Amino acid sequence: MAISIASPSTSSRINPERSLELALAAARTAADNRATDIVVLDVRELTSEFDYFVLATGTSRRQLHAIAEETDHVLEDELHDRRLGREGYDESRWILLDYGNVVIHLFDQETRDYYRLEDLWGQAARVDISGIIGPRSASGV
Repeated sequence: MAISIASPSTSSRINPERSLELALAAARTAADNRATDIVVLDVRELTSEFDYFVLATGTSRRQLHAIAEETDHVLEDELHDRRLGREGYDESRWILLDYGNVVIHLFDQETRDYYRLEDLWGQAARVDISGIIGPRSASGV
């Protein structure tokens, strides 16, 4: 899967709290749609390209599509942000939603185990999300 990341939007670079708000909303939406192993990584100290990664695992193509669609609904319709790109939706093994400074990665278990983004970005700080999604969905908090 070819992955293209759009340039960060100026508005969230000026307001990093907005990036965190979007990342937490994406994590909460994934949890509401029964995703597992949800992780929010703060990558601001490691790259200037984006602020947060949200990672979540789904059990089926249908579930991954539901998580992606509901995340788009929440971030676009309720929080008035704009998705800049989407990759992998048709293959449904790794769906990437690009919101500029927040990149959401939705995986099936096999693909997540293979790419191990948590290890690749191992120096990134993990955001404690247990208070917003509960311990069953959160990973490593």
